[in-house]
Amino acid sequence: MPFDDAMTAARSWGRVSPEGRRPPGKYVVANELYQFEFVLLFESEGKELLTGVEVWRFRDEATDIRFLLEGVDVFRTPADDLPEILEEQGHEVVESDYGFDEVTDLGLRFANNSSFAYPADEEGDPLYFDYVLVSTEPVA
Repeated sequence: MPFDDAMTAARSWGRVSPEGRRPPGKYVVANELYQFEFVLLFESEGKELLTGVEVWRFRDEATDIRFLLEGVDVFRTPADDLPEILEEQGHEVVESDYGFDEVTDLGLRFANNSSFAYPADEEGDPLYFDYVLVSTEPVA
């Protein structure tokens, strides 16, 4: 997606920063009402095309935001179940050397890496993924 189109769409979701700068770079989109953020990545020199989107799980559990992947709600499906569901749909899910779960054929990376207090199991491990990277660049 071209930069100007991406910025127009992003502004409908929230406040974009930094304003007034052209790619390459990262542009944070913050929606304060839903306590939700995502980052648009424009990494190619000389091209102003969107190469990735980083999405963090909403912080308000009552938020009506869905991040769907082939009909599966990524941020509300238990992290232990999501890789199995995606594999049943024909995708290979591998754990990277950095501990991310990756779906390389879709350019996706899932992680639990935030400092926010999200629902956890009895051992204190996060129940859900809290970060997704969608990329046109190889994730492996």
